[in-house]
Amino acid sequence: MGALSQAELDALVDEATVDAYNDDEQLTGLYTLIEEHLAVPFTTRVLGVEVTVRRVDLRHGAVVAVCHRDGIRQAISLLDLPLPEPAPSGAQWIEAYRHWANG
Repeated sequence: MGALSQAELDALVDEATVDAYNDDEQLTGLYTLIEEHLAVPFTTRVLGVEVTVRRVDLRHGAVVAVCHRDGIRQAISLLDLPLPEPAPSGAQWIEAYRHWANG
């Protein structure tokens, strides 16, 4: 996945938040599109350790990746999750979420 332009990121955020009236609704819209489009499971590295992202979830006002390794499960904010190269299909929605959160 190549880097998305500001305009492309803005368009994705607009698509996800078109009917949202506040931040909570915008977050839910972004989460919904991430959940629908992100190809899981995928493998990435967190703190030098390989983990498998099996799903995304909405917890405590943030979208998180539910990561698994050796029978242990840990939720990691999508804002902090390193993406593998190549990124999984649908990762543009993670980038849109990061753009929205940092905007």
